[in-house]
Amino acid sequence: MPCREKEVNPVPETFPNTPEAARPTMIDVARRAGVGLGTVSRVVNGGHGVRDETAQRVRTAIDQLGFQRNEVARALRPGKKSSSLALVLGDLTNPFYATIAKASLEVAGQSGFAVVLGSVDEDPEGEKRAIRELVSRQVAGLMIVPDQGDHAFLQGAGVPVVFVDRPATGIDADIVMVDNEGGGRLAAEHLLGQGHERIAILLAPSYYTTGRRLRGFRRAHRSAGLDVDESLVVQLPEGNAESAEKATRELMLRPDPPTAIFASTNFLTEGVLRALGELRRDPAVVGFDDFRLADMLPTPVTVVASDIAELGRSAARLLLDRAAGADTRPPQRIVLPCALIPRGSGERPPKKKR
Repeated sequence: MPCREKEVNPVPETFPNTPEAARPTMIDVARRAGVGLGTVSRVVNGGHGVRDETAQRVRTAIDQLGFQRNEVARALRPGKKSSSLALVLGDLTNPFYATIAKASLEVAGQSGFAVVLGSVDEDPEGEKRAIRELVSRQVAGLMIVPDQGDHAFLQGAGVPVVFVDRPATGIDADIVMVDNEGGGRLAAEHLLGQGHERIAILLAPSYYTTGRRLRGFRRAHRSAGLDVDESLVVQLPEGNAESAEKATRELMLRPDPPTAIFASTNFLTEGVLRALGELRRDPAVVGFDDFRLADMLPTPVTVVASDIAELGRSAARLLLDRAAGADTRPPQRIVLPCALIPRGSGERPPKKKR
């Protein structure tokens, strides 16, 4: 899958799908104003030594041509430190990734940094190509939501790296993540506390996050002296609502269906709810990660939530400190807590058998 990249701050180095010749340069401005290139440079960069009427002529030419100073290229001149960071993550249509991106952009922007996005959607080779391209642009640092490939190639990247949401293999680096195992334990403990013993768990494909959520789910059962019914541990082929909807329908049509369901991602929770609505069934439901309108449904959805925006903020702050040389500690592991938000769907008691 090809890497999809775009500049997300207002001073991009290049503009996708725009021919280079179509963008006015300082040379064009100089010709229009009838001055030398050095004069244009001094006006654009706020320098002194240009007469007022000449400076006005240059500014008029800039306005007429629609010239924009190339801040990224300016930042990458020899001897000048880059003022761009890079963020490589999954599909931006997923609110989880979009929230991380937005939060990291805000923090970087407050420090005068632009951020270049690379969206690779769980493609190890695409991720590697994107990272190498970004490093070649001389970015000041990398924030990466890593795929399951080996990241040892980053050892010699020459820039600080912060991994987000899950650790990487082959490299010892900073990581900011949520307490996935603790969140899975919270969900199971809550449902067990309501009296449920047949709890299904739907798992999206993941080499790390949902596996840790399953570990917490099992841990809660062990603490309660119960075994997990392995027939209710559903490993989905895809992490989307459609897969969850199909699996939920199959679970609920069994002779002895589960009395509760734990969905391990926000997309899966949506599929679970859709299937239950069609079947007119109402087992208890707990989802991992909050989602829009979860609290406005006829039965509001109980979720295990963490501060996803703080993932992005913490990663950006840590990377900025590393890039500036202000933080020289060994690689840090920052784990953000989860909390259970009871709203109604997870508080339904198990129905008695007839």
